[in-house]
Amino acid sequence: MRKFNIRKVLDGLTAGSSSSSSASSSSQQQQTATRENDVQETLQSEHFQLCKTVRHGFPYQPSALAFDPVQKILGIGTQTGALRLFGRPGVECYCQHDSGAAVIQLQFLINEGALVSALADDTIHLWNLRQKRPAILHSLKFNRERITFCHLPFQSKWLYVGTERGNIHIVNVESFTLSGYVIMWNKAIELSSKSHPGPVVHISDNPMDEGKLLIGFESGTVALWDLKSKKADYRYTHDEAIHSVAWHHEGKQFICSHSDGTLTIWNVKNPTKPLQTITPHGKQVKDGKKPEPCKPILKVEYKTTRVGEPFIILSGGLSYDTVGRRPCLTVMHGKSTAVLEMDYSIVDFLTLCETPYPNDFQEPYAVVVLLEKDLVLIDLAQNGYPIFENPYPLSIHESPVTCCEYFADCPGDLIPALYSVGARQKRQGYSKKEWPINGGNWGLVTRSYPEIIITGHADGSIKFWDASAITLQVLYKLKTAKVFEKSRNKDDRPSTDIVDEDPYAIQIISWCPESRMLCIAGVSAHVIVYRFSKQEVTTEVIPMLEVRLLYEINYIDSPDPEQVPPLPTPGTGSNPQSIAPQSHPSTSSSSSDGLRDNVPCLRVKNSPLKQSSGYQVELVIQLVWVSGEPPQQITSLAVNSSYGLVVFGNCNGIAMVDYIQKTTLLNLGTIELYGSNDPYRREPRSPRKSRQPSGGLCDINEGTTVQEDRCKSPTSAKMSRKLSLPTELKPELDVRDNSFSRSRSSSVTSIDKESREAISALHFCETFTRKADTAPSPCLWVGTTLGTVLVVALNLPPGGEQRLLQPVIVSPSGTILRLKGAILRMAFLDTTGSLVPPAYEPWREPNVPEDKEEKEKLKKRRPVSVSPSSSQEISENQYAVICSEKQAKVISLPSQNCTYKQNITETSFVLRGDIVALSNSICLACFCANGHIMTFSLPSLRPLLDVYYLPLTNMRIARTFCFTNNGQALYLVSPTEIQRITYSQETCENLQEMLGELFTPVETPEAPNRGFFKGLFGGGAQSLDREELFGESVAGKASRSLAQHIPGPGGIEGVKGAASGVICELARARLALDERGQKLGELEDRSAAMLASADSFSKHAHEMMLKYKDKKWYQF
Repeated sequence: MRKFNIRKVLDGLTAGSSSSSSASSSSQQQQTATRENDVQETLQSEHFQLCKTVRHGFPYQPSALAFDPVQKILGIGTQTGALRLFGRPGVECYCQHDSGAAVIQLQFLINEGALVSALADDTIHLWNLRQKRPAILHSLKFNRERITFCHLPFQSKWLYVGTERGNIHIVNVESFTLSGYVIMWNKAIELSSKSHPGPVVHISDNPMDEGKLLIGFESGTVALWDLKSKKADYRYTHDEAIHSVAWHHEGKQFICSHSDGTLTIWNVKNPTKPLQTITPHGKQVKDGKKPEPCKPILKVEYKTTRVGEPFIILSGGLSYDTVGRRPCLTVMHGKSTAVLEMDYSIVDFLTLCETPYPNDFQEPYAVVVLLEKDLVLIDLAQNGYPIFENPYPLSIHESPVTCCEYFADCPGDLIPALYSVGARQKRQGYSKKEWPINGGNWGLVTRSYPEIIITGHADGSIKFWDASAITLQVLYKLKTAKVFEKSRNKDDRPSTDIVDEDPYAIQIISWCPESRMLCIAGVSAHVIVYRFSKQEVTTEVIPMLEVRLLYEINYIDSPDPEQVPPLPTPGTGSNPQSIAPQSHPSTSSSSSDGLRDNVPCLRVKNSPLKQSSGYQVELVIQLVWVSGEPPQQITSLAVNSSYGLVVFGNCNGIAMVDYIQKTTLLNLGTIELYGSNDPYRREPRSPRKSRQPSGGLCDINEGTTVQEDRCKSPTSAKMSRKLSLPTELKPELDVRDNSFSRSRSSSVTSIDKESREAISALHFCETFTRKADTAPSPCLWVGTTLGTVLVVALNLPPGGEQRLLQPVIVSPSGTILRLKGAILRMAFLDTTGSLVPPAYEPWREPNVPEDKEEKEKLKKRRPVSVSPSSSQEISENQYAVICSEKQAKVISLPSQNCTYKQNITETSFVLRGDIVALSNSICLACFCANGHIMTFSLPSLRPLLDVYYLPLTNMRIARTFCFTNNGQALYLVSPTEIQRITYSQETCENLQEMLGELFTPVETPEAPNRGFFKGLFGGGAQSLDREELFGESVAGKASRSLAQHIPGPGGIEGVKGAASGVICELARARLALDERGQKLGELEDRSAAMLASADSFSKHAHEMMLKYKDKKWYQF
């Protein structure tokens, strides 16, 4: 308990309220004295640890691009200081600069396993990529000058850094120290310009002579600087501002792109005027006049081939009269010019070439184009320049994500089934070649269970993703808008729309992986039920139901505040002037006094609908306008394949539909669920209409016609006619009074602060409905925003033919439970503490006729309603786990005693709560608006984890955060990226092995051959001893105030993180040492043998000498 109290104090401090940490409000656990079954709980605090795993999706707001042509690794920097690295499909890495400053340039140390990043805060950083989680080794912060351009020559350790003042500094990338050698702008231009030449926009060395540096200034001046003599050899001046410069590989020509849409090609030795001026998109003008100016050419690249003409590739430069034209990449090859239109504006592009050497024929084979919201790779080797099919999961944001769900440990046949139907949706016309960015190696897969992520989008589409083993791959895309008539223009739009844009946007997804039933709720108060089929069908008439759901009351008084949260003030709930006149429901589109009535917001297609294999429409349900008031958006949704039911609710009430018989079973205002047990004193706004005495049950024979409404009521109070999309939502959050009025699915309550009681949670289950029950039976548990849980009993007919004919009987049971805060999640445990999943029917192909016997066999766990006829002793047979915005309770069933209680937070509120499986046990995982992630054991609700992770900075996080089994969770960290995290200690420990390797040992290609004549007569590449020029012994030390060196964490982290990545290299080195030692040992043995032999020879020679010492020559 001590640890827990400290946690709550921290929780209070985080939320900014000192009063919350009082002893009286500290979280408590209540335990009933007579507990029959104590569940053995296995989860402990040491099973939990929180860490980020991987980030998927397109880098949000990209700003820089780089490529290592030997390692085949692509790097992308963003405006928020993020760094994303891509290798072969499945090898991705995300890093973040702590400052959060925009990345202005990236430079790989080619084939060295390192990367230099330059940031907008005038820092440069050296990243070590030889470890699975790259880290910064060194940083250098410039104090007096702003960085504008960097250049690192191939196989050089000296980095040129150009600045806004026009100067160039030189950094040793090994030690990250500044050289004393500086190229000052006034020395570079001398008298060629009377004014300052502007910032440095380009630096590159002559491909054939490393001692000559080409410096481009923004104003239009270019200087060729001789590094040895420290003076400019040539200066090239042009009237128009320069954006980029590129060399011809022979070093005799270079090309500049300008702000007027022109390209100038210069001969190195002729600085007086350009050799050629080209306006790629300028109109042909006669009489020698200058062509009309075009938009700036932001970048140009000049790439040569051994056979054929060189490629000139550029971005921008379009004519100003091409209004509305999309951004273009232009490829000029010989006399042909191809203009490739892009969907988004171009941030940067790079040409991928066969060689890393700038002084060789480049042989370009592809162009990688970084767009504002996409990454495109163009094949230069094929006619028509087709694009490569992108294997990375970069299309998450194709339409803005409005909701998402995460399912770990799914049935094993699901991913292959979704992949097979999704494979038929693939576009044609891609390049036939393999994706060329293929560096790195995959990590080891230590866990192999299927994981699926489902994303709902603003255009009504739904995407299924394979998320197994920390990768992400799109499986299948479903377009829900296909069932509706589309308005061709704004004028043609039906006046029933309740949203300005994206009327098909998905708000809630309910999916049963076992039965493959899918149900979605959309922003236009529509619900669609889908079945999965591998067969293509044509639906002649789309089955549809229209539901009239409206109930309005005044809140007069509330029960004891200890039991329920305080209600907002009554004054905010109603406005007498806004009450519309009453009218009886009718099937016409307008009521007796001209108000819109009984019409849905969208029109369902009345023509036959061809449905390809995959998810096919089973039923469309729409809420209709009532007496001039639009339907309220749906706040909760649940589907059950075993019962054949779908249920949904909003701030007016609840509706249940039998999707097998296509009938409405339940249509009640929230108050009617309470019956006579309503704890709130509420009155209708005006006299009630005559009602059928069915207590909210619908006649089974109503079919698809608009039925007599079961809860006819006055119209709703004043509201905004146009509801904002979920993406625009802002929570009504006030820390001072700890109130938070909002709807989780953007119902109108978050806009006009009405205090209506909305349905916030729904859960089908087979449990004890009332205290007197002796056996579980099918029922629906309903949670509301006022913290009430109500139970609705379901009486289902037997399976088979009778299910199609007999009605389902639905009745409120009278069981009411209460918690603080809106109800978020409900689940049920058995006496062993295991999760009791909702009943489901296993999937079977719906479009293939089967025998009755087979159908009966396939029915799994068909629930039946059992009446408590036997007089057996009632025991605690189940636990209900209920999580609200403020607290969690575990209630024993059927006695309905509160066995355990935990106040999760006093000063904040829970955004998402899920009951999940982990390490063969169950726990409750919660994410709070104050940024805390917490887990609790079940059923005892012991705190196991409490980590401050992420404050609620926008509603996107609240809308997309979800937990799933095996310690996995995710949320949308930006509009284009999914961040996956784990709260499992085991996964954190195994993560290092699971991550891919970015760096792999690769031989650097051989340098181009200079040739006999070039070697004989000079020419060819001239090398330069940069150490001699820039080293401290010659150039001296740079001024200390110019830049500050900051050692990075990568030094220590590199040792830890690279341990697994470098282990193979160490093993190789150790093996080599062993072999060398063995050889040295053998050599030593041989040397010893030779020494012994030499000694023996010496002894014999001495003896011979003594023997023949005194003999004359003729005595031999």
